[in-house]
Order: sequence, then C-alpha cells, then structure tokens
Amino acid sequence: MTGFDKKQLPTPEQAIKGHSEEVLVSDIHFVNGHSIKEQIPDQLSVVYLGMGCFWGAERLFWQVKGVWTTAVGYMGGYTENSTYEEVCSGGTGHAEVVMVAYDSTMISLDSLLKIFWESHNPTQGMQQGNDRGTQYRSAVYTTSEEQVAVVDASKELYQQALIKDGKGSITTEITAATKFYYAESYHQQYLAKNPEGYCGLGGTGVCLPPSLNQ
Repeated sequence: MTGFDKKQLPTPEQAIKGHSEEVLVSDIHFVNGHSIKEQIPDQLSVVYLGMGCFWGAERLFWQVKGVWTTAVGYMGGYTENSTYEEVCSGGTGHAEVVMVAYDSTMISLDSLLKIFWESHNPTQGMQQGNDRGTQYRSAVYTTSEEQVAVVDASKELYQQALIKDGKGSITTEITAATKFYYAESYHQQYLAKNPEGYCGLGGTGVCLPPSLNQ
C-alpha cells in the first residue's frame, strides 16, 4: 500500500479495494458497559465527528453527560471494511471519526459541537497538528436534516469567532453520513485501556459563541 499522496484524497478508481467481511469488534463499551454496535436505543441521536486521531477525540465525548455510547471508526471514503493500516496509507479516502450516540433531551447537538470546534483546529485541511494525512481531516457527518441546519449555523458562528481572532478559514468536511466502518477492537476506548497513550488534540484557543438555541 504505497504510492498514495497522504495529503490528497484518492478517487474512487484509485482507492484500495475493500473487503467482504467486517472487522470483528467487541460490542461492549470498555468504560460504561453500553453497546457500541448492536443495541443502541432507537430514541438516541447519532452524529459522527472527525477531529484528527480518534483516540483522544473519543475520550472527550464518552465523558459527557447525555452521551450514551461512543465508538471509533472510518467514514467518508471508498474502501469497504478498511483496516487501520489501509486508512493510514491514504488509499481509502476515509477520515478517522467518533460515533457519538446521545440523548438530545439531555444534551443538545449545539453543546456537542462546542466541544468539537474548541477541542481541535478545524482550519488545517488534511492534518491535525503533527498528524498529517487525509484521515486526520476535520469532519462532521450528519444523520438528519435537522442536524445539517445546526451544524451549518454552528460553523458560521465559529468562523466569525476565528476571523475576529485572526485565525484562518474552516476546512471541515460537512456532509451526510455514509456507512460507518468500525475500527479494530484495540482502538475502541483506547485511552481508557492505555491511559498514558498518545492524544494529539489541540484547539485554537477560540471559544464558540453561544447560539440562539443554547
């Protein structure tokens, strides 16, 4: 798996051919014991967030009251049932993302997006800090039209705040969620299993102004 430009998304024709079998993943969240795959209650809302390396990003959200479960995986590319090695090669088009299943009666999407925007740098294109490559791009993958409106408004608010602080333009990919491919089990809740493990999160220092919905 060589020859891919890790700063440039592949075309569907260039992407690595996928696999027919899914990656085997334990269904139990290591931290809270909830399901991450098979038994997520229907009344919950789900959004997929890419903030660079998914280890630290997932830890942020499993600690939030109102978030029922989290999982890490791959989305936004072309390769079915990708492996981590394939994603790292730049040949799948996928971003590393966190699935966040949340109870909207306990926490709003606006509140989750505040954590999202403030905890990474959404202006860096195909990298996040020293992590370089398409898999580390900033992304929000939505699961409803209502989410789209909230995300777009939140992005505009944060862009205004960034401009006021002399920062650059947001490069976050915002689009409807496609199929979520679960990452290998050792990636799930990685920093709970490895407390001294790598976390590359770093924000801009700019806060998201409150929206009319908050």
